[in-house]
Amino acid sequence: MGETLRFEAVLEKRGPAGAFLLSDEQVAAVGDGRKTFPVSVTVNGTTLALRLARMGGENMIGLNKAVRSQAGVEVDGTYTVEVVADAGERTVEVPDDLAAALAADGAAQAAFTALAYSHRKEYVRWVTEAKREQTRADRVAKTVEMVRAGQTR
Repeated sequence: MGETLRFEAVLEKRGPAGAFLLSDEQVAAVGDGRKTFPVSVTVNGTTLALRLARMGGENMIGLNKAVRSQAGVEVDGTYTVEVVADAGERTVEVPDDLAAALAADGAAQAAFTALAYSHRKEYVRWVTEAKREQTRADRVAKTVEMVRAGQTR
């Protein structure tokens, strides 16, 4: 695993999100030559499981609105950032209703388990953000259908 990188950075606006930008040298130091990989980022006293990616010719760690709120950071703010490659397995806590629906359909369960962490996380987020019970139930059913069909959110 690469080294821990600590630096001061402005949280730059990138689309609707914010991002910490890294140089190629910083990415090489943390990622042992990899260009995109999961990272553990500590900013403002909060440790976050994120991903370092390359988009539009820039190396960045993106922070959506929910993550910025969780960390208490804002776009255009300057922060001390600590980044380390995250070699651990990432797991998603699947809510009981979705877990039961997947368990009832072996093909969907296998397909869901085979999905990348980010896709499993997105399905769970979609289900748990439903405001009404009927919407949530509909999303659980749709998730099983989509996963079985090999679709991602």
